[in-house]
Amino acid sequence: MRPLRRGELTREFDLAIVGAGFGGSLMAMIAHQLGLSVVLLEQGRHPRMAIGESTTPLSNLLLERLSATYDLPRIAPLAKWGSWQRSYPQIACGLKRGFTFFHQQEQLLVAASPHDDIADTHWYRADVDHFLVKEAQGLGVDYRDSIRIETLEFAEDGATIIGHAGEEAFHLHARLVIDATGPRGFLHRTVRLEESPLPGLPPTESLYSHFTGVTRSETAGDALPYPVDDAAVHHVFEGGWVWVLRFNNGITSAGVAATRRVAEELALSEGEPAWQRLLDRLPGLRPQFKHACACQPFRHMPAVSFRSSSIAGKQWAMLPSAAGFVDPLLSTGFALTLTGIERLAQIIHKHRDSADLAARLQGYVQETESDLLAASRLIGALYATMDDFAAFTAVSLLYFAAVSFTETAHRLGKPELAPGFLLHRHPLFGPASRDLLERAYKPDAAFAADVQRLIEPFNVGGFGDPARHNRYAVLADDLLDARHKLGASREEIIAMLDKSALLRPVEKHRLRTG
Repeated sequence: MRPLRRGELTREFDLAIVGAGFGGSLMAMIAHQLGLSVVLLEQGRHPRMAIGESTTPLSNLLLERLSATYDLPRIAPLAKWGSWQRSYPQIACGLKRGFTFFHQQEQLLVAASPHDDIADTHWYRADVDHFLVKEAQGLGVDYRDSIRIETLEFAEDGATIIGHAGEEAFHLHARLVIDATGPRGFLHRTVRLEESPLPGLPPTESLYSHFTGVTRSETAGDALPYPVDDAAVHHVFEGGWVWVLRFNNGITSAGVAATRRVAEELALSEGEPAWQRLLDRLPGLRPQFKHACACQPFRHMPAVSFRSSSIAGKQWAMLPSAAGFVDPLLSTGFALTLTGIERLAQIIHKHRDSADLAARLQGYVQETESDLLAASRLIGALYATMDDFAAFTAVSLLYFAAVSFTETAHRLGKPELAPGFLLHRHPLFGPASRDLLERAYKPDAAFAADVQRLIEPFNVGGFGDPARHNRYAVLADDLLDARHKLGASREEIIAMLDKSALLRPVEKHRLRTG
C-alpha cells in the first residue's frame, strides 16, 4: 500500500467512506469518477479474509452497469468467469454455474448460466478486496488503513473525524460519511443506534472457515444442467444449512447457518469440535471433508441477521451491507449492496450540492429497508420449510422466478417491468408472494400449486415443470416461449441472448434459421 505522509493527515473531503471491503472501494471509485474528493478509511489491512463471497446474474449485471456508467473498465471483467480468467487469472475466484441444494436424497439444481464463460463467480475476498482497494488508489482515492477513529462529530456542514492512522494522528472533515463496514459496523456503534427486527426471520448463528483438501461430491449424471460442485452448494437440514463454495486456488469456503436451537445443540461457539459434530449429523457431506484442513481459524457469528434502526441521516448514510444483513442462503448480499451503491451514486451525482440531499437520502432509506424486508420474508420462509423439501423447493421457485424475470427485463432494457428487489413492488407479484410466504410456515396441500399459479406470468425458466425433476438449465427456448411475458418479440429475445453471450454459435444458427 502507498505509505501515509504526515502532510496528508489534515484535509477537507467531499466524501469519507469507512470500510474498504468491495462495497466501500467501489463506492469510492464511483464518487471519484463523479468529481468528488474522497478518503477511504480502513480499520484493518489488506489482504484479509471476509465472507460474502457469491455473485448472481443480477449482481453481475449491476456490476457491469456501474462499470459502464462510471467509466471503470478495469472492474467489468469481474462480472463473468471467462472475462475474469482472461483479465485477472492471478486473482482467485470460483466458478459458479448455479445453485445446488441437497436435502438427504433430494436435490434442486438451478442453473444461472448456460456455459462457463459467462458464469457467475465466488469471490475470494482476500484477493478481490485487495485488488479493488489498489484500483481505487490508482484512480486517486486517498486510502488510509490501520485506522482508529476516536472522535466523530456532525455539524451542519458535514462531519469531523479525528483519530490515528497507525501511529500518526489525523483530523479530517467530510461533507458526507458513508459506512461500508458491514453489520453492526462503524456508524451503528458510534451513533449508538438500536437494532430493528427482521420480521419472520428466526435468530440464527453461524460457524465458518476456509479449508484445503475438500473433495468433490460423487453426484453425476447426463441430465445435470452443470457439475453440481461448480455452484453455490447448499446442504439443507431441519433448522439450518451448510454452504460449500470452491475457489480455483485449492481453497474452499464452508460454513453453517442455523437457528438458535440447532446452534445450541451443536455448540457452534466451540468452533472446530462443533464443525465435526455437524459433519456427523450430515453423512452425505462428511466424506468430502474427511481429509480437509481448516486454513483459517474457525469464526463463530453469534447473531447472523441484523437491521439497523436508522440507515441514513443528514450527513451520513450506510451501504445496504452496513444497514442490514439477512442470511447468505440465496447470495442476495452482493445484489443488495450494488443496488444501494447505484442509488447512492445517483443521489450524490444529482443532489450533492442541493438543499434536498437529506430528503433524497430518506428515499434511499425507504428503498433499502423495503429490499431488506423482502429478502427477510423470503429467507424466513425458507428456514421454516427446511424439514419439508417440497415446500422448500416451492418457496425457492418464488425467488428464482422473480430474479430470472428481473435479469431478463434488465437485459432487454425494460427494468420498469421488474420493480423492487424480488419484484416486491410489483402490484401483482409483490402482495401475492408475501401472502404465500406467510403461508409457508404452515404449508397446506395447495401451497405448491398456488406458488406455481403466481409465478406463471413471470416464469421464464420452466420452473415447476415436473418433467425437469428439479433440474433447471438455462435454455434459450424457455425465454423464447416466455417472450410475451416481457412484451418482447422473437427477434428481440434472440438479439438479447446474442448480446449477452448466452448463445453458443450452434444455438445462434439454429434460432436464426429455425
